[in-house]
Amino acid sequence: MAAPLQQAVDGYLQKLRVERGCAAGTLANYARALARLHERAQQLALADWSQVRGEQLQALLADLHRHDLAAGTLRHTASAWRGFFRYLAGEGVVAVNPALGLRTPKLRRKLPEVLDADEMGQLVEVPGDDAEAVRDRALLELLYSSGLRVSELCDVRWRDLDAQEGTLRVTGKGSKTRIVPVGAKALAALAALRGQDRCGPDDPLVRGVRGRPLSPNGVRARLKRRAQQQGVWKRVYPHLLRHSCASHLLESSGDLRAVQELLGHADIATTQVYTHLDFQHLAKVYDGAHPRAHRKRGG
Repeated sequence: MAAPLQQAVDGYLQKLRVERGCAAGTLANYARALARLHERAQQLALADWSQVRGEQLQALLADLHRHDLAAGTLRHTASAWRGFFRYLAGEGVVAVNPALGLRTPKLRRKLPEVLDADEMGQLVEVPGDDAEAVRDRALLELLYSSGLRVSELCDVRWRDLDAQEGTLRVTGKGSKTRIVPVGAKALAALAALRGQDRCGPDDPLVRGVRGRPLSPNGVRARLKRRAQQQGVWKRVYPHLLRHSCASHLLESSGDLRAVQELLGHADIATTQVYTHLDFQHLAKVYDGAHPRAHRKRGG
């Protein structure tokens, strides 16, 4: 007997949470995609998921597109539906996966923004020895040094840092753990922070007001405020420092695999976007320096 609509959705989300160890943000994205699907199934008065047809799913995607959902969101939504119906097939609820043939808009790959080395130096060199300056300097140096995601930064504890080896253990997407290097400047900033806070091994590496763990939104707010104070007038956010770290490393080393390992990318294709940034930099240098680069304009 087919499972009720909501019970099947809850079962799939539970599987993602327990068996696959999906992060809270990932689960929230799946839940949104499945909520849209569940709402349409109710509108169509479907008794169970085996009654869903591919053309109904395609029509729902078209409706979402007309309501200005971004191409990337539509692709993630279709992927979530495919995974859900694959789960239902494994449970014997549906015979075929109606989401297999879904068509989504082509995704225009947008190159990530980065700060150049001078802008990065201007941002991280926070003056002062007061508690807030010491904390923000450590936060900025670590994000840039190790290319951390903001969620990874907020989760790390002092026990995860090996200052002698210059490494940090972080837990990334899919609860995968990796060891990342920490540069000398970041280690010095963290040493100053530890001396100031007198933290224990189980305490968060970077804390907020009254010793509470700093939230991702708290990190974003600090970066925005520090950027303005440091005279960096670009929009500064945690992932911008991650992009800048990756781009600068690749520009200096050319080692794509090493950058992939540092960032914790499962697929090297994700890391390859930084090669396009590197080529853009090369093209600018070439156009400005090569004596035969400039083309004559006009007739």
